[in-house]
Amino acid sequence: PFYQNISSFPTVIFTFFLGVVLLYWVIAVLGLVDIEILDFDIPDADGMLDMNPDSGLSNPGVLAGLMLRFGLQGVPVTIIVSFISLFGWLISYYASHFLLGLFPHGFMRFPVGAPIFLVSLYLAVMLAALAIRPLRPLFRKAQQETVKHVLGQTAIVRTSRVDASFGEAVLEDGGAGLILKVRAGADETFAKGDRVVLLEYREEENTYRVISEKEFTGE
Repeated sequence: PFYQNISSFPTVIFTFFLGVVLLYWVIAVLGLVDIEILDFDIPDADGMLDMNPDSGLSNPGVLAGLMLRFGLQGVPVTIIVSFISLFGWLISYYASHFLLGLFPHGFMRFPVGAPIFLVSLYLAVMLAALAIRPLRPLFRKAQQETVKHVLGQTAIVRTSRVDASFGEAVLEDGGAGLILKVRAGADETFAKGDRVVLLEYREEENTYRVISEKEFTGE
């Protein structure tokens, strides 16, 4: 019954994501990826969501609004996804185990399983929001230490552009690298691969103001 439940709808959806999450954390422990690999920049409404620097996804405000509404902020996205996958898997598994057994196998599993999936997802999001609440101060303190360490260092632009309202850069730290949200001056624009210097941290926006490396060194 255990293997049947985890490989059947609706629990199989959470089983898949939980498997991906577990694989990610194994790789992260080995130091091959950064814990914030899934974090993305959320620009203004007229910006562009750039999880993949060359993608054309739009309307990031919807995703940002949903995350803020449910209290899913203040920690890396990988942790949020991990909690949702784990809680969703547990709730869906036990709900399927006790409820789906009342119905005959076959077509009825889908109309009955769909509400179980939606309820499990909603409850998982609520529980994830509660679970990450005590973690926020820890990441806020880590962010403060990071700010002291990175100011004045050179980073490489990783998004298709960096301007006054959008952009990310990678700072090599001897490991997987730090992905930072950066902003240029009002009349400046940087392209992917440009070298920029982290000049100032803007706490209210959680971004770094950058200038070109050449300007910083006076070349």
